[in-house]
Amino acid sequence: MKKHNFSAGPCILPKEVLKEASQAILNFNNDNLSLIEISHRSKPFMDVMKKAIALVKELLEVPEGYSVLFLQGGASLEFLMVPFNLMKEGGKAAYTNTGAWAKKAITEAKSLGDTVVVGDSSDKNYNYIPKGYEIPNDVDYFHCTSNNTIYGTQMKNFPTAPTLMVCDMSSDIFSRTIEVSKFDLIYAGAQKNMGPAGTTLVIVKDEILGKTGRKIPTMLNYNTHISKGSMFNTPPVFAIYVSMLTLQWLKDFGGVEAIEKTNQEKADLLYSEIDRNPLFEGTANKEDRSNMNVCFLLTDSSKEEMFNKMWQEAGINGLKGHRSVGGYRASLYNALPNESVQILVNIMRKLEQN
Repeated sequence: MKKHNFSAGPCILPKEVLKEASQAILNFNNDNLSLIEISHRSKPFMDVMKKAIALVKELLEVPEGYSVLFLQGGASLEFLMVPFNLMKEGGKAAYTNTGAWAKKAITEAKSLGDTVVVGDSSDKNYNYIPKGYEIPNDVDYFHCTSNNTIYGTQMKNFPTAPTLMVCDMSSDIFSRTIEVSKFDLIYAGAQKNMGPAGTTLVIVKDEILGKTGRKIPTMLNYNTHISKGSMFNTPPVFAIYVSMLTLQWLKDFGGVEAIEKTNQEKADLLYSEIDRNPLFEGTANKEDRSNMNVCFLLTDSSKEEMFNKMWQEAGINGLKGHRSVGGYRASLYNALPNESVQILVNIMRKLEQN
């Protein structure tokens, strides 16, 4: 039976990407060697790295003056690297607290300096995106999280900051068009829309670095990785290769603008059913609903056993909500076909009829 993968991450990937990646494990580049046993400094892999970087720049229309890096440690390490590289000695940073990952980023920043929270939605279990907050003029940078996988909220618009603009786009990068020039640093773990866990994309404006007066550990210094072309240490070759294949798939699909249209169609289909069907209700404020992670509840708990059986028998995987929210979470990442969303909607309608 075909599986419909709604997992929040690691994410669903295009079948053609998985097929090509599996072949590369056995025989990469027709060299009778596995991708994961060749030298990361060999020409075949150097070509992979160059192509991956070029695809990022092309798909996101990255302006001149920005470096594209593939690093390790996930977004969790970026939570620390950002203040190390951007917060001055005795400096200050501003953050929005919109979910579990934003909260962890704040914790890391606080370990290095004065960190103020200018927008906070924890009072309502993060079911909305704060608005109308002021970003102080005396901060070294402002940090926000564009999409919140656990709570199903997404920033539809970004504020204009009087300082450096930093964004964690781990769970919605490449899902919608963005204007990179409005940001000074963007980072994103690969395991949502880009590839398997193991690498982290960083897009950083070169001119903002090296100005903190802070001694930065070598491995945590963005300039270290820029100078070495993301190869200061052995890169995660498989994760970067699969990311490259996924980015090529996205380009062939029509690019970010085309996938944004498809993602909107999937989100509209599911949210319309949640709003129409009296057995379901969404958990996030309507104006802040994520197009990537749709969180919802049953209004009648007595139907839970029946609903769970129905979607499991239909081959749906990964629909259970995060424990801090409960209910259900359907993640609609780029590679999830419209057909899978329609299958879920049909089950929701059948439950209502029963």
